[in-house]
Amino acid sequence: MAHSFLIKPMLGEDYPVISYGKGVFLYDEEGKKYLDASSGAVTANIGHGVAEILKAMSDQAEKVSFVYRSQFTSAAAEQLAEKIARLTPGDLNWSFFVNSGSEATETAMKMAIQYWQEQGIYTKTKILSRWVSYHGITLGALSMSGHTSRRERFVPLLEDFPAIHPPYCYRCPYQLQAPSCDYLCARELETAIKRIGADKIAAFIAEPVIGAAGGAIAPPKDYFKTIRKICDDHQILFIADEVMTGTGRTGTMFACEHWGVLPDIAALGKGLGAGYTPIAAAVASEKVMKPILNGTKSVMSGHTFSANPLSCAVSLAVLEYVQKNNLMKQVKSKSDNLMKSLEKLKNLFSFIGDIRGKGLLLGIEFVQNRKTKQPFSRTASVTQKVISLAREQGLLVYPAGAGIDGVNGDAIIIAPPLTISEKEIDELIDLLNKTLEAFSNQLGDQETAGEG
Repeated sequence: MAHSFLIKPMLGEDYPVISYGKGVFLYDEEGKKYLDASSGAVTANIGHGVAEILKAMSDQAEKVSFVYRSQFTSAAAEQLAEKIARLTPGDLNWSFFVNSGSEATETAMKMAIQYWQEQGIYTKTKILSRWVSYHGITLGALSMSGHTSRRERFVPLLEDFPAIHPPYCYRCPYQLQAPSCDYLCARELETAIKRIGADKIAAFIAEPVIGAAGGAIAPPKDYFKTIRKICDDHQILFIADEVMTGTGRTGTMFACEHWGVLPDIAALGKGLGAGYTPIAAAVASEKVMKPILNGTKSVMSGHTFSANPLSCAVSLAVLEYVQKNNLMKQVKSKSDNLMKSLEKLKNLFSFIGDIRGKGLLLGIEFVQNRKTKQPFSRTASVTQKVISLAREQGLLVYPAGAGIDGVNGDAIIIAPPLTISEKEIDELIDLLNKTLEAFSNQLGDQETAGEG
């Protein structure tokens, strides 16, 4: 390939050039086939090359691709907002459309602060969050993120919003087990609130299942009920970051539904456009919107491409495809099958420490010693090695952080399109088995070299 001027994730590295995608597979220009076991970045929820979505894209482009939201609305944007209001539980009815998950969480943050300002309360400006979390790469979203490696370059510019431990049962900071632990990691929130002062805190934000920062960490049964009650008791809004987990990834529109709670504001992204278009949303409840509607009547946020009709039409077609094909209802059975197969692999490879997650968002954490849960050295670059070996096999998996300190730990996420068939799940497992065998051989070679 000629010299490239494209800034890629790793400069100087050779990336295959993708030619086309179909279903759960991608094909590069050399003709190599890849099973997309991570839906890209947990995004391509309905697979690649779906004809209905391409038609919706073409139909809207023939009408109009862009209008500016302060001048016009569009049928596509109005219909998408209505569709989301119908699909979301409770009174989460109001959608503010943006272009990425980072923008969605940052808009949610601004809406939470404005909710209090519209009631004459100007001291509530802090957003509390958890360590081992990721809410986006813009400065506001990164301030809410407890992702150590992504924060470290920019700490002087960031707010100190991460305040409590995650519900990381595999590495419980208290060395206890749920539910006998009384959800101490959730009750930390109350302690943090008392230290800072509820009068200074606008909201608490959390991922229902921790993604990039933790490798699909799902909380125990009553964790979020404890969080919700603490927020309510101290008059603090609860924001659910559903960018990775929403729009069916775990089998429900919002993953929060699995734990019997609803947020005041939710952030959607990734699967909302399923990779066919950049789109995300901050979805607010009637409670949050009421003082704004009675006050300034304007949410102080927005981007040039917010609610553009082309992206909205594509997203609407994606949600209709999910509904028409009952994809959410299929998630549990596919997840159960995938989880059972992953557990079998755990029995074969001693470096697999934990298998976890919810729905079709599953994680594998790698450890040097399963009994002590000792992680591999950071310099061993285990996650990247596994990803590289998987790609050689024609399997795409997603890198994730792990470890209670957010620094030392290795994990990958398995999150195929919701459309994956049982036969394709078997193929996924076969390719993953070959990948882990190759990694096991590398470990054996290194140990032999070390002994020499």
